[in-house]
Amino acid sequence: MDEFFSKLPLIINTLVLIYTIALMTGYLSLAIISAVEMRFYMKKNSFIDYRAILASPVSPSISLIAPAYNEGLTIVANVRSLLSVHYANYEVILVNDGSKDDSMGKLIAAYQLEPVDFAVNERIVCNEIKGVYKSRNIAFKKLIVVDKVNGGKSDALNAGINISTKSLIACIDVDCVLEQDALLKMVKPFLENPDVIATGGVIRIANSCEIQDGRMINVEVPDKFLPRVQVMEYIRAFLLGRIAWSKVNGLLLISGAFGLFDKEVVIKAGGYNHHTVGEDMELVVRMRRYMAEINQKAVVAYIPDPLCWTEAPETIKIFGRQRNRWTRGTAETLWLHKKMFFNPRFGIIGMISYPYWLFFEWMAPFVEASGLLYFILLALLGYANWPFFFTLLGVVYSFAVTYSMIAILAEELTYHQYNKKEHIRKLVFTALFEPFFYHPLTVWYALQGNFDLIMGKSSWGEMVRKGFDTVKETGKAVTDSLVGDSLDNKS
Repeated sequence: MDEFFSKLPLIINTLVLIYTIALMTGYLSLAIISAVEMRFYMKKNSFIDYRAILASPVSPSISLIAPAYNEGLTIVANVRSLLSVHYANYEVILVNDGSKDDSMGKLIAAYQLEPVDFAVNERIVCNEIKGVYKSRNIAFKKLIVVDKVNGGKSDALNAGINISTKSLIACIDVDCVLEQDALLKMVKPFLENPDVIATGGVIRIANSCEIQDGRMINVEVPDKFLPRVQVMEYIRAFLLGRIAWSKVNGLLLISGAFGLFDKEVVIKAGGYNHHTVGEDMELVVRMRRYMAEINQKAVVAYIPDPLCWTEAPETIKIFGRQRNRWTRGTAETLWLHKKMFFNPRFGIIGMISYPYWLFFEWMAPFVEASGLLYFILLALLGYANWPFFFTLLGVVYSFAVTYSMIAILAEELTYHQYNKKEHIRKLVFTALFEPFFYHPLTVWYALQGNFDLIMGKSSWGEMVRKGFDTVKETGKAVTDSLVGDSLDNKS
C-alpha cells in the first residue's frame, strides 16, 4: 500500500498529461477539418447566386418564430427587422409569452393588429393561447402575433410551431439581428440534400457595433474585456469547431439564437422540452436520436457565414448566470440521452460526438479543478513536482494562445468581419490574457452549474441585458434598453 501511495503522484500526473494531450489532439483535429471544409465551402459558394433561391418557386416555405417576454422597449424595431428579411415565402410569428409590460400594446398600435379567428392545430402541448392577431395593413401581411399565457421560451416556441403554416421553422431570439440574406443561406442545405433536418449558422457578438433599423451598419470589437473575450470564444467555437462536426455529420448543437428545422421532424420528436434549460441542444440531440431509432438518415448542417448578431453579457453576474445555465443544459441533455453513449446504433453521434461532449465539454472543468486542488495539496505537503507543473502550464498556455491566433487568422482569411488593424490588436491582446482572467471564470461557473443541477435548480435566472444602441438617422444613440427575462419566465 505504501508503494502505491508513493507512486500516486506519478500516476495522477500521467493521467492528467494523457487527458491534456487527448484534449489538444481533439481541438487540433477539429481545426484541421474545419480549415479544409471552410476552403471547400467558400470556393463552392463563390459561384452561388442566392437570388435564384429567392425567385425559385420550389424554395421551402419558412415560419420565422420569435418568442418575446417584456421586450416593449425594442419590440417594434425587432419585428420590423424580421419583416425585412430577404425571402419569398415566409411568415413571422411573434409569440408574446405573457409579457407584463406594454409589448402587446405597442405591437397592436405599430402594426395595426386586430384579433382573428385562427384554428390552432395543437400538435405539441403548450400553455393557453389567449389570442392570435394579424394586421389590417397589407404591408404587414407576413406578421402573426400570438398572445399566450407565460410558460417560458420552450413553451412559446412550441406555441409558435402549432400556429405555423410553413414546412420549415426558423427559431430566433427576438432581440437578435439577422443578416437580410440569412434565410436564403440557411435554406440552401435543404435544397441540396433531402436528408437535412436542421441547419445552424454563425452567431456573432454585437456589443459596441452600430445597428440601425434592425440592420448591422458597422462592426466593432467590443470595448469591454468580457464581451470582447466572448468574441474570441465564439470565433473559435464556430469557425474551428462546428464546421468540422458538420463535415462528419456529428453536430449536436444548433445555437438557440438562430436555427432552421424541418417542422415535421420537430413535431414527431416531441417539440421543445419544457423540463430543461438547454432546450436548443436537447432538441437537436432528440431529433437525431428519433431519426436513428426509425432508421432514417439525418443530417444537421452548418453554415459558416455570419448570419446572426446577438448581445453578450457585459457583467460578471449576468455572464455567470448564462454559463451556469449552459452547463446545466448540457448535463441534462447528456443524461436524458445517455442511451446514445458509445452505442453504435447511433453512428458518429453515439460513438464520437456524445463521448466527446461528455469527456471534453462536461468533464473538463472537473478534471481541471481537481487537478489544481490536488497540486495545491502536494505543494502544501512539500511533494510538488514544480518542473512538471510549470512545463505543463507553459504547454497549455501556449496551446491556448496559439489556438486563438489560428481562430483570428481563420476569421481574417474568410469573412474578415473585423477589418481594422485596431480590431486585430484588440483580439490578439485578448487572446494573450484570456487564460488568466476569463478561463478560470468559465471553469468556476461550470462547477457551480453542476452543483445547482444536483440541488435541483431549474430556472434560467434573471438575464438582464443592456440592449443594442440603435442609431437614429441623426446619428445619435437611442437610450439603452433594458431587456431580459424575469425569474418567473423560464426563457
